[in-house]
Amino acid sequence: MTNKFKTVSLDTMIDKHIGKLGTEKREAFENELRIDLLGHAIKQARQELNLTQEQLGELVGVQKAQISKIENSVKNARFETILKVFDALGAKVNFNVEINNEKLAY
Repeated sequence: MTNKFKTVSLDTMIDKHIGKLGTEKREAFENELRIDLLGHAIKQARQELNLTQEQLGELVGVQKAQISKIENSVKNARFETILKVFDALGAKVNFNVEINNEKLAY
């Protein structure tokens, strides 16, 4: 009996179905992944500090529902609110800005 399935890497699958690195579709995919990781980082930091979503919301000045939305998808959250959340968590945040694959000096 022969195996008719071929094993391929995740990178190969992403290249095939999303696009190769540098393409517009791939860049959008990669950026969306980074945004989702931001929400995950907020949730993980909150849990490590033993805070409920309601408690974090009180520290930030927003409702529990807003914290839940940010943790699950920061795409529609205001940047200012995200910064307030990280500040309330005592987290250090770094941002890199790149244009044409070159970091901007700041």
